[in-house]
Amino acid sequence: MGESIVLRAVTVVDTRDGSLAPGRDVTVSGGRITAIAPTGPAGAGTAEAGGRYLIPGLCDMHAHPLNGGDDLAGSLALMLANGVTGFRQMAGTTDLLRRRRAGDMGLPADAPAPLALPGEILTPANAATPEAAVATVRAQQAEGADFVKVGFVTPDVLYAVLAEGRRLGVPIAGHLPSGVDVRAASRGGMRAIEHLGPGSGILAGCSPEEADIIASLASGPLPAFPADPAQMAGFLKALVVNPCLASGPAAAAGLRRSIDTFSEERATELAERFAADGTWQVPTLIRSRTSKLADAPEYAADPNLRYIPGPTLADWRAATARFAALPAGTRAAERDAFALMLRLTRLFDDAGVRMLAGSDASGAGWEVPGFALHQEFDLLTEAGLPPLRVLQMATLDAAEFLGTTATMGTVEEGKDADLVLLGANPVENTEALHDVRAVVRAGRYYDRGDLDALTERVAARNSAG
Repeated sequence: MGESIVLRAVTVVDTRDGSLAPGRDVTVSGGRITAIAPTGPAGAGTAEAGGRYLIPGLCDMHAHPLNGGDDLAGSLALMLANGVTGFRQMAGTTDLLRRRRAGDMGLPADAPAPLALPGEILTPANAATPEAAVATVRAQQAEGADFVKVGFVTPDVLYAVLAEGRRLGVPIAGHLPSGVDVRAASRGGMRAIEHLGPGSGILAGCSPEEADIIASLASGPLPAFPADPAQMAGFLKALVVNPCLASGPAAAAGLRRSIDTFSEERATELAERFAADGTWQVPTLIRSRTSKLADAPEYAADPNLRYIPGPTLADWRAATARFAALPAGTRAAERDAFALMLRLTRLFDDAGVRMLAGSDASGAGWEVPGFALHQEFDLLTEAGLPPLRVLQMATLDAAEFLGTTATMGTVEEGKDADLVLLGANPVENTEALHDVRAVVRAGRYYDRGDLDALTERVAARNSAG
């Protein structure tokens, strides 16, 4: 579980209020924080950390590293090297749940912890009707799923799933189906809405013409999913690279209408609804930007692409070429929708809507695991959130959402030794979150040299391949 070590002369950051406690020695042993005391003399097992700021490990609360990517170990290493010590896995399988029950998920040593795991995403393959969806929810609960992830379903299926989730006490999270009444989903107990929709979901709910937009979207077909379950994984993988490619003319028209009729008053009322219902939001702004602005030149020129396997890069480039060939009006609507998502994120935060930081890596086009979460921090800042809120979304709020504040979310005695040392104060500036000097994962200490070695091994494997 990791060696005993003293992080000497750190400044402990309180994620509850942003207060600082300088001159502290934090002792880690057996994977736990065993003592926090005023700085004393250096001794054996001391890691000198004077001038550094200690925060809980960062949590990527929407990620897909376990979904059979080209380099599982590489994705997890990149996350850890960027201070990510835990993640909410957003798509599971019966086999993953079985392996977790057996205590053998087969993850490498240099990996963040999987904090929550669902079963398979609900799609027409396992939730074509309300009855089939309810049966799937029951089966996933029996398999030990922490929550049920809604993907591409019809509104009537979503409402049935929410009702069954309430009955069984199983959280329901995921996408808002096209044409759904977002207020009904919130009142129905949806635990978390991912990607601010996606699509027109929440944006339509901010329009005085919501009813007409919903009706037009509800009449449209779902994407043509393969009937053969063996082909479903490949289909979803392609869809994940850039979901904008699956939006037809009706969806684009609904999105444009939602944007053009956006009402600040309606948006504020919706935010109050989410806050009252306890409906969390996981904006994944980086996911929206890399898909809705996929042809932005900075993505193809990103130096961090050296960490991505060649076959994955080829998929991203092919998807981007298809995106660039979409009608100009469709691409313009997607760009305008992203700008509105930034505005909504600030509005929701001001209204007290609970939110989490997530990236949607791995598999999403132009998203490098680990680095993508830091891009999310920058976009949350661009949206207008103060540095403390950004820090909380990746630490304390994650623990509160998961119900694990007894073991994570703050730096306190008795809590898990998943920690990050920063070179600057993250309460003053979000950019400080990028200045990761060391990471403690399950009590094991990684200095900056160790973390750089992890990323260089990933780059070397891809170069050799």
